[in-house]
Amino acid sequence: MENKGKVLVGMSGGVDSTVTAVLLQKEGYEVVGVYMKLHHKPGYHEENYTKAQKVGDYLGIQVHFHDLSQAFKEDVYDYFVESYKEGLTPNPCVMCNRTIKFGKMVEFADSLGIEKVATGHYCKCDGDYIYMAKDDTKDQSYFLCEVDKKVLPRLIFPLGDWIKEDVKAYAANINVLESFATQKESSEICFVENSYDEILAKHMDIDIPGETLDTEGNVVGSHKGYMHYTIGKRRGFFVNGAHDPHFVLEIRPETNQIVVGTKEKLEENAFLVKQLNMFENLTEFDCSVKVRFRTTAVPCHVKIEADRATVILHEPVFGLAQGQIAAFYEEDKLLGGGVIC
Repeated sequence: MENKGKVLVGMSGGVDSTVTAVLLQKEGYEVVGVYMKLHHKPGYHEENYTKAQKVGDYLGIQVHFHDLSQAFKEDVYDYFVESYKEGLTPNPCVMCNRTIKFGKMVEFADSLGIEKVATGHYCKCDGDYIYMAKDDTKDQSYFLCEVDKKVLPRLIFPLGDWIKEDVKAYAANINVLESFATQKESSEICFVENSYDEILAKHMDIDIPGETLDTEGNVVGSHKGYMHYTIGKRRGFFVNGAHDPHFVLEIRPETNQIVVGTKEKLEENAFLVKQLNMFENLTEFDCSVKVRFRTTAVPCHVKIEADRATVILHEPVFGLAQGQIAAFYEEDKLLGGGVIC
């Protein structure tokens, strides 16, 4: 078998990353594993690092333990908390991929003299662009739109051409992975156990009642504290005499107020994007844009000036939230993205 050289594989102790390591070794790569400690959830790392080590023993590879909890706190966790404090809707997974998994992990690969880096993400990469995965129900390309373009030639995503059910079936047929194949799917935000409210409540008082306003600025009800809400949320606040369903349209953290209205007022046809990260030098173009992870990309026209983009939608979206991520696509090719502002 051809020796394809070394590859550093991010190993979480779960099905996807362990199958990734197995597949790459079968392809002829010299696999080195790394388990990254990102937070301090009790018992979490002891259990998962033990699983990763078992896979390492099975494959005959070394699995490093890399404590990135301080960098994760500064770049991801604190960003998450401060964003909600400012009335924004953050996407910590996007920032983690940029700064930690394809930032600090790549730096760790450099320290080991390893060029290639791999993870169990469901997406594809040809060295120049990232593409949607074959399994559109698991596609994670959206979360990689802020990854530094310079690292793309180094990335390998073996699961990009796999269907999740096939990955689980493959894992079940490998002795050391049997117990992993039926384990519960990991949550999208690794440090959130039940709800984001629980995290915020550790750092500030989120239960300060405030006023609910209509779009004309009239006080029409009350709410339990602005940090309990995101744009488009329908429940958890009171509106006097409302007959139609009302949704959160705006969050005003400085006055602890929320603005609500009927669904049609959630409709948006244009928006701005900041913190742009593009994989191609584009200034004005047509493409599709995803404004949330679990949504369908909609056609749009994009014009980039300096470090911002104006996005004109060809069909409206509902519940556009400041702080969330807009990812631009040309069919299945990820062009880049940024933060909705």
